[in-house]
Amino acid sequence: MSKTKKSEFRPDDFVVYPAHGVGRIVSIEEQEVAGLRLEMFVISFDKDKMTLRVPTARASEIGMRSLSSPDLVERALDTLKGKARVKRAMWSRRAQEYEQKINSGDLMSIAEVVRDLHRSDDQREQSYSERQLYEAALDRLTREVAAVGGLDEGAAQQRVDQVLLSRAA
Repeated sequence: MSKTKKSEFRPDDFVVYPAHGVGRIVSIEEQEVAGLRLEMFVISFDKDKMTLRVPTARASEIGMRSLSSPDLVERALDTLKGKARVKRAMWSRRAQEYEQKINSGDLMSIAEVVRDLHRSDDQREQSYSERQLYEAALDRLTREVAAVGGLDEGAAQQRVDQVLLSRAA
């Protein structure tokens, strides 16, 4: 089973880990954990200054995936142009749903959160927790747009901002 996982991801590949976003596989190493020899992906998240070790056999079970296709990135950016869909549920319930979408690692779900929480300058101010969720979703979206498009994060941020501003106009 671990043979198929080995060919799926290689060192220097960008991957998306659901709870942390886009990272780069630095290496694949063997490590002894609780008396068992496990093969691990060593994933570096430069922006968070974090290194994560994921057992190769459990990578897809955990939800680790390759970067989205450029086509899917375009569809996600198109999602940002749509009208915000805000449910009438209590904020705590909505916040929980947004958190789940962000941590799902699914680019379309993350784009929906950015779309729903984006505020243009003439709209009311966001609450602290709303702002935190919005920035987390925006960061994940921007990092994947950057990695797929081969852009730096600043250029990717500008691209996402342009789409959001075109919606407001």
